[in-house]
Amino acid sequence: MQKKYLLAPGPTPVPPEALLAMAMPIIHHRAPDFVPVLEAAKKGLQWLYQTKNDVLILCSTGTGGMVGAVNNFLNPGDEVIVVNGGKFGERWTKICQAYGVKVEEIVVEWGYAVKPETVEAALKKNPKVKAVFIQANETSTGVYHDIKAVASVVKKTEALFVVDAISALVAHDIRTDEWGIDIMIGGSQKGVMLPPGLAFVSVSDKAWKMGESSKMPKFYFNFKKERENLAKNQTNFTSAVTLIIGLNECVKMLQAEGLDKVFARHERLAKATRAGAAAIGLKLFPKESPSNALTAIEAPAGVDGQAIYKDLRVKYGITGAGGQDKLKGKIFRIAHLGYADTFDVITALAGIEMVLKGLGHPVKLGSGVAAAQEILMK
Repeated sequence: MQKKYLLAPGPTPVPPEALLAMAMPIIHHRAPDFVPVLEAAKKGLQWLYQTKNDVLILCSTGTGGMVGAVNNFLNPGDEVIVVNGGKFGERWTKICQAYGVKVEEIVVEWGYAVKPETVEAALKKNPKVKAVFIQANETSTGVYHDIKAVASVVKKTEALFVVDAISALVAHDIRTDEWGIDIMIGGSQKGVMLPPGLAFVSVSDKAWKMGESSKMPKFYFNFKKERENLAKNQTNFTSAVTLIIGLNECVKMLQAEGLDKVFARHERLAKATRAGAAAIGLKLFPKESPSNALTAIEAPAGVDGQAIYKDLRVKYGITGAGGQDKLKGKIFRIAHLGYADTFDVITALAGIEMVLKGLGHPVKLGSGVAAAQEILMK
């Protein structure tokens, strides 16, 4: 028998409390007893997003929320800016292009965060820009973009500020209303601690106003209809009843912990993981602004990062993540996101040490664990 440890940046582990809640008999999504369930979900998401805006609940992965953020507010031929610093920045570009939107990319070297002044210069150069699209956390590189600073630049213009916070929500303190984020997307299988299947999208008044002139085709991802139904504690199409029940349980857990403590926990786990990796003799891939959701670690010279990822999973039951695209084989990634705490970090670092030693790389067993413990015990 081998015990499994899920330390990937999505899906992430689901708390037993949520699993038990979702095991209850199914209820009908149009029945009166579902109304208070969705009403609680609405309020819980507004609390988590730190917003007074409606937060739409879609039965889809986070990418569905990204698609809706394009086809509900823009028109073919509109000009937008996309911050592209990794695989998920690339996704914004691909979605926009699929709908005939003209994209100007701000290409950021993988491992670095975008400079707010670069976004500001691009907006000044082209006042026709309708929206700026960005990742809060670029999951493929482990970099967190300074959303607050970029928001302060964008909100001076007529452009919408659209943030993919799918892997950053819960891990980072992102203040939707205070910072002026017009559209922000989240997903169930990350920090929210649920299985895949839900996307969450907050929409500002500024965005709703721009959406009135959108002529793009929309059917399933029709945010206007979703908003109208949400006001009646319904979703436009069949609700993901079980997941929404689980959502309420997870939000209760986060509320009991408190937002500030949730953010502090993720920061502590991230710092411990980074310190542990350094003590082992490994280098972090991010050159600046490392994420609190996950840690991207460079494979040592002569060692295949995919082999590290595979051995962690096969030999020790620890599922992390490998590198994507041009980083495949060069890095591996460990998440400390959502339902994560002290001994998830200890387990990950111990596993990394054992795998590296097994692959013939010189490592002093316990070195990374010890460094992490010094931080985790504070």
